[in-house]
This record gives sequence, structure tokens and C-alpha cells, in this order.
Amino acid sequence: MKKIVLTVTNDLTYDQRMHKICTSLVSANYEVELVGRELPHSIPIDEKVFAQTRLRCFFGKGKLFYAEYNLRLFVYLLTQRFDLLCAVDLDTIVAVVLAAKTKRKKVVFDAHEHFTEVPEVIRRPAVQRVWKWIESVFVPMADAHYTVSSGLAEIFTRESRRNFELVMNVPVLEPRVEKQYSAEKYMLYQGALNEGRGLEHLLEAMKEIDCPLYLAGEGDFSQKLRQLSVTYGVEHKVKFLGFVKPSDLKKITADAWLGLHISEPLGLSYYYSLGNKFFDYIHAGLPQVCTSMPEYEQINQKFEVALMIKTSTSQEIKRAIQRLLTEPMLYERLRKNCEVCAQHYNWQKEEKKLLNIYEQLL
Repeated sequence: MKKIVLTVTNDLTYDQRMHKICTSLVSANYEVELVGRELPHSIPIDEKVFAQTRLRCFFGKGKLFYAEYNLRLFVYLLTQRFDLLCAVDLDTIVAVVLAAKTKRKKVVFDAHEHFTEVPEVIRRPAVQRVWKWIESVFVPMADAHYTVSSGLAEIFTRESRRNFELVMNVPVLEPRVEKQYSAEKYMLYQGALNEGRGLEHLLEAMKEIDCPLYLAGEGDFSQKLRQLSVTYGVEHKVKFLGFVKPSDLKKITADAWLGLHISEPLGLSYYYSLGNKFFDYIHAGLPQVCTSMPEYEQINQKFEVALMIKTSTSQEIKRAIQRLLTEPMLYERLRKNCEVCAQHYNWQKEEKKLLNIYEQLL
């Protein structure tokens, strides 16, 4: 049986996209291993149909972490049997390419984002130059490439002169069930609490919104946002859920009244993103407020599943939420459109494209 090893830098527990990909590869009769890292706060990983390995590092972030992790990953891969390696984003590609070339195996590059164009990298030109060099050297050395949105695929294809396939990060389509709302009507943001997600503006808007807000996730802005909720006097309306397992998050999303996807277009990565939360809300039959960026606008023009806002200012966010609170017919139209949209964008369709990429290499 052919073995595929896929590599990330997270601790595996909350990575819904990689869980889907690995499960699909197993269903196609590949032996699959997902490699990540163990963090101080990591909880035991749930058993899956694929193998999971976590590497422990001394450094937790920054250039020393990336150097250490790639060194540990390279050494680990040299000791393993595999037929193909997959690097997820630039942060594992050095170790993956070097290990694959050493053992004369093939490489797949899976770009979840435009790594050199995320806000954390853009504001540090020296760091950005290093990652751009890694991108220019190692990405063309992969044997196949795919990413999550058509906009990013076009950019990567042009920059690397390699063809990038499109495999969207969408949920598995499940039998439709009648939506049941929880006793408490609440809004939901799921995802990283990082710069550029519009969350500080959302908290400011909460001063004039009479509906609880749940934030599911953690990130670099976690502490700042908790402090802001107190500063704005909205801490009684905002619940920080922290990291949530995918199985639990699914229920929280299904029970919510409104989804929020209000990222700011800071850099090409965010501007051409097509985040999983957008589709998670759709599959849960959950209308959403979403920032108008090309990929989301294109889908919304076809199916109208979201109330789009031009910018993630507190005033625009507030107006959009209040409109949905006071216009039940609009809300119901968006909800019904979600059901139709889910039939077009689902993992059963994207899985076929994913498996075709791997089948051509093995």
C-alpha cells in the first residue's frame, strides 16, 4: 500500500481541513500519516482512520521555531517509509522537499493561504524576504500543487510558473435536518483571533447590538480582545469559547442564529481567501455577515447566502446585524439559499479533484 505523509505546524486537534483530506486519502486505499507538533497546551488527539504524529519543539514561535521544526521534521521523515510527501503551506516545505529529494520521492504542495502576504509577515519586510526566497526556491520543486481559491490559484500559477489546482475547503454534505435554534439566540465567529479579522471592530459594534456573541478560537489577539470587551463594557454579551474541537464546533455552529466573517483585506492572502468558516456557516443553514472580497462576492452573487459589507468598520457591522435582526424575511431568504448553495459546494465534489492529484503521482 502506498504511503502518504502530510505535514503541518499545528497540533492536529482542530485542523478540520487536514482531517477531511487525510480521511479521503485513506478511503482511496492509501496509508496516511499526518505530522504536526505538540504544544504545551495540547490535549490528547482523538483516534482517526489515519496515523497522527506530533513532534515536540523547544522553541514555540519565530524564526528559531521554524528552523527547529523543519530540522526535526527532516530528521523524522528520513527515518520513515513513504511514497509521497505533502507540505501544507511554506512553513514545512523546506524539510519536506529536502527529505523527498533525498529519498527520491515526490512532493505535493498544499497552499492554505498566501503565506508571504498575511498581515503578520507583510509588516516585517526582512521576514517577508526570507519567506519569499523559500517560496521561490522550494515551491517550484514540488511535483503537484493545489490551493483553496481561484484567485490564489491564479496568483501562485503566475508567480511560480507551476500549475495550481483548486481544491476548496468545504464541508462534507450531510443529509438535511430541520434547523433547531438553541434557547439563547447568539451570533458566532469561528476561527483564529488574529490581526485583520475585524474582531476589534465587532466588539465595538457590540455596544449597540442586543444579541450575544460567541467567539470560537484563539490567536495572537486573544488577550487584546478580552481586554477590549471590558473596555467597551460588552463583556456580559461576549463569550470566549477558546479552542473548540471540530465535533463540538459543528453543533455550536448549527445552533447559532448568525455567522460572522468580517476579515479585512490586509494583503493578498486575505483579499483572495476562501475560508472554511464561510462554507461551515452555509452548510449549517446559517446566514452570515461577510466582508465583500472577490471570492465571497462571486459566490454570493450566485446564491445570496450572506449580507455583504464593504468594509469591516464597527458602523457597517452594526448596521448589517441590526438589519438582519429587524428584517425576518431577508434572514429567511438567506437561510433557504444556504441549503441550495451547500448542494453546489461540498467535499464530495472537491474530494474527486483532490484524489485525482494524488493518483497522477502514485
